[in-house]
Amino acid sequence: MNLNDKTVLVTGGTGSFGQKFVKAVLGRYRPRRLIVFSRDELKQSEMAQQFNDPCLRYFIGDIRDLDRLRRALHGVEIVVHAAAMKQVPACEYNPFEAVKTNVIGAANLIEATIDAGVQKVVAMSTDKAASPINLYGATKLCAEKLFVQGNAYAGRGGTRFSCTRYGNVVGSRGSVAPLFLAQRENGTITVTDKRMTRFWITLQQGIDFVLRSLDLMHGGEIFVPKIPSMRIMDLVESMAPECDVKVTGIRPGEKVHEVLVSEDEAHHTVEGEDLYIIKPLHPWWPQEVWSGAQPLPDGFRFSSDRNETWLTVEELSELNKDIT
Repeated sequence: MNLNDKTVLVTGGTGSFGQKFVKAVLGRYRPRRLIVFSRDELKQSEMAQQFNDPCLRYFIGDIRDLDRLRRALHGVEIVVHAAAMKQVPACEYNPFEAVKTNVIGAANLIEATIDAGVQKVVAMSTDKAASPINLYGATKLCAEKLFVQGNAYAGRGGTRFSCTRYGNVVGSRGSVAPLFLAQRENGTITVTDKRMTRFWITLQQGIDFVLRSLDLMHGGEIFVPKIPSMRIMDLVESMAPECDVKVTGIRPGEKVHEVLVSEDEAHHTVEGEDLYIIKPLHPWWPQEVWSGAQPLPDGFRFSSDRNETWLTVEELSELNKDIT
């Protein structure tokens, strides 16, 4: 989507995604304003030193605070929603806080963007929202449902909401790659289960997909990119082949394999060349929308262990160069 002369706000703008998103937008477009909305004043100060562009604005605020959101969204046309509590153990231990941020915060954003007349909102989700077994995944599934149905709340001609759902991001805060990098210094890598597989995407690929989703969306879709899988032991070999491996056992709320499109969702999902589109159960746009995409066969499941595309050790090594 062309963001020239647009007013754009990114929630969680000082996080891994937010900082890379700001850099990408400033490199490709000339927005009228680009607003970084987050609750971390130190990181905002550091970003202000890194990015010297007059279109940038920094708003201290929390998506839990509806009044502050309404103030920040004045005149905003496009919102990318990246703010979340996303660490699985932290969400399990602090469930009330996870719900306040990931669910109540999503509801606040929907209310505020509709009231402000925002044109488009893309919310970032996760593979853990598909058939969730931990609280983080459950809150993100709930957020997806809120954003999809937010289109009905907005009415015809109102704010349009869609989601992107993808897997582990290479090098993001809390991901396994930085952990392995730190453990490599001690000579022992901890792995919860050697059978584990994960979807793998770079930050830049995630940003490109979000921008593309902004362009494609009619409202209510969950966009899922066709991304490769990796085996955890291949990642270990690519990052620390000389290290010992200690198996610690699966943590609470952790899966051996992740899912991006479940069998139940496949009934209302269509396939494009390089993505899947999970359509809303109650669409408010004409049926011919996405009529050119192909329906999925019965029993289809896009999971990290049944993927057709796998990253090799060499490819993983190349992807991890930025953090190693």
